[in-house]
Amino acid sequence: MTSTMIVLIVAIVVVLTAVYISWRAGRLDRLHIRLELAREALEAALVRRRAVVLELAGSRLLDPATSLVLAAAAHEARMAGPDEREHAESDLSGALRAVVDQERFREKLAESPGGQDLLEELDAAVAKVVYSRRFYNNAVAVTRTAQRRWLARTLRLAGHTAYPRFFEIDDNPPAAMATE
Repeated sequence: MTSTMIVLIVAIVVVLTAVYISWRAGRLDRLHIRLELAREALEAALVRRRAVVLELAGSRLLDPATSLVLAAAAHEARMAGPDEREHAESDLSGALRAVVDQERFREKLAESPGGQDLLEELDAAVAKVVYSRRFYNNAVAVTRTAQRRWLARTLRLAGHTAYPRFFEIDDNPPAAMATE
């Protein structure tokens, strides 16, 4: 083998290694973008659910105690800081289950003027939270796996981005709403 061939082989190996590293860095970047988009979708779904719950609480279609429970849970979820957020959103899910799973709740609300529209909005908002959280947590799992790889850790391909955290809440829909 001549020295020219050795240099050529080394150059090819270096170029292929650089292409592979660049591809891995690009993939990690795309995963972070996907993660941010999933987080924004989850935030939008949570905001929408709180808005619908507040609309239901203020609709005068419920008794005052039930309205107060829903409004307080939605307000707590809205005002919760980052450390209390998951707990507050879980409390809102629990309050929704307690209210919607009351005997004949859906029938009574559907008979009220505007009640059927509120039920449909609530069903859609609750389902959107469930799906958005699943999608976000899936994006977190894939991103964490990519960040843990040897090459990504060694070459710091993720830069200084924070290690993504799962968003764990009790988002089980009320039994009366379960459509899955």
